[in-house]
Amino acid sequence: MPMNFDFAFDLTLFLSTFGLIFLAELPDKTAIATLILATRNNPWAVFIGVALAFVVQNMVAVLFGSLFGLLPPHIIHIASGLLFLVFAVMMWTRHQEEKSETSKKSLSFGRVIWTSFLVIFIAEWGDLTQLASATLVAKTHLVLTIFLASTAALWSTTAIAILIGHHAKKLINAHLLQKIAAAAFALVGILLLTGFWG
Repeated sequence: MPMNFDFAFDLTLFLSTFGLIFLAELPDKTAIATLILATRNNPWAVFIGVALAFVVQNMVAVLFGSLFGLLPPHIIHIASGLLFLVFAVMMWTRHQEEKSETSKKSLSFGRVIWTSFLVIFIAEWGDLTQLASATLVAKTHLVLTIFLASTAALWSTTAIAILIGHHAKKLINAHLLQKIAAAAFALVGILLLTGFWG
């Protein structure tokens, strides 16, 4: 259904939307997933992947309003849960491969971006913050304000999660951290599949 979009900027709406999305995202599964990704990977690659995923998701939210909310929530939860479990298995079984430092960095940076993008893109689909952005657009029609506020808030929570995760890996043994991260991914996956974490 077509909507009348308004590209004007409203500072008050921006600040209130930023606060709403920021607070809603802090305890969210995507923030936890980002933190976990940052414990094992290049923080810049994680940020790029997550940030791109949020840009795409916010574009979907503002362009289609609340229409994407018509997707069955259980399908979204199952897809997200399975993805988290797959990454948990991959992380648990991954061995420290002996590679040259140069080839390791050149190969892993792009792969980390893609992995981070995929995890967040699927997990965020139909999420509370995306629904909130869509609802605000449907209500106010101020596309630019909602998009900028939501994106800024999500990028802020991403930066915080990456900072915590990146510093955590300096304090904990790498092998132990890998197992903890795998277990955390598995737990989130199970919670999503059982409907305890929507």
